[in-house]
Amino acid sequence: MAVFQQFRKILTTFALILVLTTTVACSAGVQAKQPPNALPGVSHTQEYAQLERGSTTAGQSFGDWVVQTGQGLVKDAYVRDNNKLGVVITPQVRPNEVRSLAKSLTQGFHKNFPNQDLTILMYAPDKQLILTAKYDVQTNQIEYK
Repeated sequence: MAVFQQFRKILTTFALILVLTTTVACSAGVQAKQPPNALPGVSHTQEYAQLERGSTTAGQSFGDWVVQTGQGLVKDAYVRDNNKLGVVITPQVRPNEVRSLAKSLTQGFHKNFPNQDLTILMYAPDKQLILTAKYDVQTNQIEYK
């Protein structure tokens, strides 16, 4: 009988250790998935999209404006360092219209971020680079590549 009680104590101890280990491991995994600075009501995909649209507040605003006013011609846009604009066009933009669209975007970009050289990167809907426009503030000229 003493052997049976000893076996029961050992089995109960192992079961308790297993339950405690599993409980601690599962609760740590749930906490790790939740970021410490999570804001209620804010989707993390929205935060990511906002960060990607511009690396500064002014860049964010200009990127949003480009997409909103693109009237179906601009699928996505981003601004980096207030001197580089990347634009993904939609299939509605014909190949012969890409250069004039880049020129218009360069003019608007220069008005919002004056006194610096600018680069506009035009991407096809499949996100392949199709045109680069470089604006030189000294000569007031746009070079297309």
